[in-house]
Amino acid sequence: MNGGTRERRLTAAQEIEAAQIRARVAWLYFVGGLTQQDIADQLGLTRLRTNKILGQVRSDGSVFIDIRLPMADCIEAEEKLRQRYGLEEATVVPALPDETEQQRVIGEAAGAMLDRLFENGMGLGVGWGKTLAAGLKRVTVRPMAQSWVTSVMGGLTRGSGSSTFEVATGYARAISAECYYLAAPLYFPTAESRTMLLSHHGISETMRRARSVDMALLSCGDMTTRSLLVQTQTVSENLDALRAAGAVGDLLGVFLDAEGRPVDHPLNERVLSLAPHELNPVRHSILASGGLYKVPIVRAILRAGYVKRLVTDERCAAALLEG
Repeated sequence: MNGGTRERRLTAAQEIEAAQIRARVAWLYFVGGLTQQDIADQLGLTRLRTNKILGQVRSDGSVFIDIRLPMADCIEAEEKLRQRYGLEEATVVPALPDETEQQRVIGEAAGAMLDRLFENGMGLGVGWGKTLAAGLKRVTVRPMAQSWVTSVMGGLTRGSGSSTFEVATGYARAISAECYYLAAPLYFPTAESRTMLLSHHGISETMRRARSVDMALLSCGDMTTRSLLVQTQTVSENLDALRAAGAVGDLLGVFLDAEGRPVDHPLNERVLSLAPHELNPVRHSILASGGLYKVPIVRAILRAGYVKRLVTDERCAAALLEG
């Protein structure tokens, strides 16, 4: 009797393990864009088994647009992140070896989260970056005449396809909504020049809207040259001083320390954006960011409680739970 029960339990455990492997193979192939050989190498499978699993999930209805197989490790990490940092929601996607592909899938998962939560009549505030630009792929194109989109931070002086103006415009077009811009540089030469510009009626109106959004979609920057912000002359020439002040990265162009507090540096007095603490009243705030190099700044943002929702990858999630 006991032997039979144990055998059934082992069988159930083996079935769960097999389902997890199928889920990962399907996700890495259909979402992550890896080749069958890449998947086999990453998961320690033979290419023949990988091919067989893909054939099965195609034929048994497991894969449509989304993969309908749960990934226990990701789900467990999501629950732990929610509890650890007091989040309303967390989405953890599998880790990918390619940094660009990892940004893409995090962005798409964030876009799917936004699409599910966004309703007509809401105001949407967006930041910038390749991750947020990737989220557009998962936003359902439909008219939302009562909604509007606004940038929540100033821009750079050159375009990249993922600047604050381009990202905000993309989301506004997807829902046929009016778009507002902070049509000025992210950093001003002096705090006084920033104050002067804020008196302009167009900029002050956009800032008013930015402070009243119902949803915010954001990313964050680290302190390495991977960050587009660090690549700019304004930040690069201040990088050593920012690090000395304790900065671990930025949110909305505001440089934060390990506890999420704005550091004492002139750049933080010259930045045109929402202040991180102004995100607190936002009904749905989503941070989409991942990679081990982003762990210090993501952790700082979560510790300070600036956002209510997180989309990240497995490796970043594991490190956030260790610290």
